[in-house]
Amino acid sequence: MNDLLITAVSVLADPPKNTGPDFGKASPIGLLVVVILLIGVFVLVWSMNRHLKKLPTSFDAEPAETDPGQAEAPADAESGKSTSESGG
Repeated sequence: MNDLLITAVSVLADPPKNTGPDFGKASPIGLLVVVILLIGVFVLVWSMNRHLKKLPTSFDAEPAETDPGQAEAPADAESGKSTSESGG
């Protein structure tokens, strides 16, 4: 534990190695990458909003309109359950 602390202090105490006149300056390529990523995020958000507008406001099951002479849900011949019930 003590060796780890000594190593961490010595690494943190070292002066920076690359301190020339251009050290720390961003290149135009970096700006281009950031702009492309921002455009990509904008396009994805715009597309997702278009898809979300197509969704219904609620996913609650609405009662299906049936003919008066027809049963509400036809029963499955083997299990006796209606087809609207899940077997899960």
